[in-house]
Amino acid sequence: MEDNKRIEGVSTPLTHREGQGEGLLKRFLKQTTFTSVEDYNKHLEFIIPENFNFAYDVMDVWAEEKPDGLALLWTNDQGEEIRTTFRQLKEQSDQAASYLQTLGIGKNDPVMLILKRRYEWWVIMLALHKIGAIVIPATHMLTKHDIVYRNTRASVKAIICVDDAYVVSQIQAAKAESPTVKQYIMVKSSPSPSEGGDVEIHNSAASCNQTPPPSEGLGEAFHDYLSEVVNAPKFVKPAFVNDNNDTMLMYFTSGTSGEPKMVAHDFLYAMGHLTTGVFWHNLHEGSLHLTVADTGWGKAVWGKFYGQWFAGATVFVFDHEKFNADTLLRQIEKYKVTSFCAPPTIYRFMIREDLSKYDLSSLEYCTTAGEALNPAVFDKFYEKTGIKMMEGFGQTETTMTLGTFPWMTPKPGSMGIPNAQYHIDLLRADGTPCEDGEKGEIVIRVGDRKPIGLFKEYYRDPELTKEAWHDGIYHTGDMAWRDEDGYYWFEGRIDDVIKSSGYRIGPFEVESALMTHPAVVECAITGVPDDIRGMVVKATVVLGKEWKDKAGDDLVKELQQHVKKETAPYKYPRIVEFVDELPKTISGKIRRVEIRQRDNKAE
Repeated sequence: MEDNKRIEGVSTPLTHREGQGEGLLKRFLKQTTFTSVEDYNKHLEFIIPENFNFAYDVMDVWAEEKPDGLALLWTNDQGEEIRTTFRQLKEQSDQAASYLQTLGIGKNDPVMLILKRRYEWWVIMLALHKIGAIVIPATHMLTKHDIVYRNTRASVKAIICVDDAYVVSQIQAAKAESPTVKQYIMVKSSPSPSEGGDVEIHNSAASCNQTPPPSEGLGEAFHDYLSEVVNAPKFVKPAFVNDNNDTMLMYFTSGTSGEPKMVAHDFLYAMGHLTTGVFWHNLHEGSLHLTVADTGWGKAVWGKFYGQWFAGATVFVFDHEKFNADTLLRQIEKYKVTSFCAPPTIYRFMIREDLSKYDLSSLEYCTTAGEALNPAVFDKFYEKTGIKMMEGFGQTETTMTLGTFPWMTPKPGSMGIPNAQYHIDLLRADGTPCEDGEKGEIVIRVGDRKPIGLFKEYYRDPELTKEAWHDGIYHTGDMAWRDEDGYYWFEGRIDDVIKSSGYRIGPFEVESALMTHPAVVECAITGVPDDIRGMVVKATVVLGKEWKDKAGDDLVKELQQHVKKETAPYKYPRIVEFVDELPKTISGKIRRVEIRQRDNKAE
């Protein structure tokens, strides 16, 4: 384990170095290097091009400036590997853009991608940007109902999917109720890479000058992407691709009630992630960065796409079907990953491994987001690796709004400070600003011009947009408090706050207390209706394997007493349930709403 330890104290800042991507960043920032919170807050200023397009203005520029630089290192759990340079990525995305044009896909056409972590997702994302289409990434876990809803609400014109039997069956079942979908395209199992990083794609009989015929295979009337894309004609950039206000990307994001919302982002959203990759992830051209994320949710473009390539870093992808901490650690060791980002859930499982078995000496920097970080996880990871995790916070509707930057000392469990590209505040229920130490809702104050990175609207839902964004303020729906140093501390969603006997209890503070007990791997705190107290606190707990046979009344009492010692006694869980796993979204976030719904049905 000693081999993995770092020097005690604050990590040496690895902020953007002079000469490493400096020329490209100077196109978009007035100042590209920062040394303190004050410097960053005072001098962060974007240079906004008239018609910004990430594919052309960042990726194609890298293809010219460092054509042989490694842009993407993709591998999977079958041992396959593809190394792609910036030049190759440009060539492949140009080819894909031309192919999609032959299928009638162009500017403003909504295209849904259900591609898991397949290599082609990165190529097709860039291709769709190049023709001005609207990308709708989606998870492979969608049902027929989910797909019909998305197709109808967004008027999806094309679906590009993996050759997964479940995914294909759900798309086929939805077809009769999806009249707007004109093209179905399948990406079959990834081919073996050829020497030099190019992807081998077998030729088909399709003519370069005609719309390729559909491929019959797993799905009826599905085009075979890999066999057809090679016959696309030479790509010609459209005369007009986009302006900054055009919609580039849309995500369907679930709330606590109702159908998913459609979050629409403009083309400047990509630029908003410059701060994510260059400053929060602290990346540079020598970085090999791994973010654990499925391509169907927003964290993928946070950690596997925009910000990382602004920095000129190499994006590392591990395509796997099922998460395993040992396998992931072996990938970090084998490929010498330098920068790592994952939700706290992943770190919770990693620290339960014997980290002395792995050579993690390549790691320079680690970050976390997706849900609040329990201080106990921070402390244990630091103890085992010598690396202090830097937390960040944001939503599908935003880029990173709060973060711990390289020039800051992290406070375990704190989200950090406001990102200077946003005007963040905390408000009471009556709309007045909170004092330090007072809990309130995190909001973004929007001035005369929308901040770079903030969403455009909830697509086709002006009422919902106005509900969240009115009077010059975007309401996140997330609760936090601010300490005297300006650091923010997460409390939970407004809907998650438990009101018991007159007290307002945030679930995260109780979860953090429980996580310091050695028996607890994961936990979720929810409120259960109570005739006397209004609500009581319930803990749903996943135990470590060595504690599972001790589950019972004695351990319940032990955990309750532990919480009383760790935090204010009134917060302790009066109900404790032991489970094998917690319900989670595809992004790894705990679904407390599902626990509440299950409890309500049981009554």
